Amino acid sequence: MSGKGKGKGGRGEKKVSTTSSAKAGLQFPVGRIGRYLRQGKYATRMGAGAPVYLAAVLEYLCAEILELAGNAARDNKKSRIIPRHITLAVKNDEELNKLLGDVTIAQGGVLPNIHAVLLPKKSQKSSGKKASQEF
Repeated sequence: MSGKGKGKGGRGEKKVSTTSSAKAGLQFPVGRIGRYLRQGKYATRMGAGAPVYLAAVLEYLCAEILELAGNAARDNKKSRIIPRHITLAVKNDEELNKLLGDVTIAQGGVLPNIHAVLLPKKSQKSSGKKASQEF
């Protein structure tokens, strides 16, 4: 026994490590994105701010899509977001539709749309009267 009694015994305070995501105030993993950028060999050198910026952009895009998909789910009286809601959210937003125009979402379906040519023609009763009055 060291005889020091109760106490820390000379040990210093434990240092709590702070993640780079927490420093940047993000939910997306900055360290993992940085690792992927390094392993992908996209460039020989990479700045320290590159993974932070990319994580922030990805987090913003996800938040935007999730918000619109949540609104679509609420409009359909559902409490869970399904791929159909994500498709509706993306296709109804002009900028997201441009960004994800060539993307296919599995089980997403398509927007409800009937081309005007395929709709039945309007009745000619009102126009027939006008034609007979002209003669």
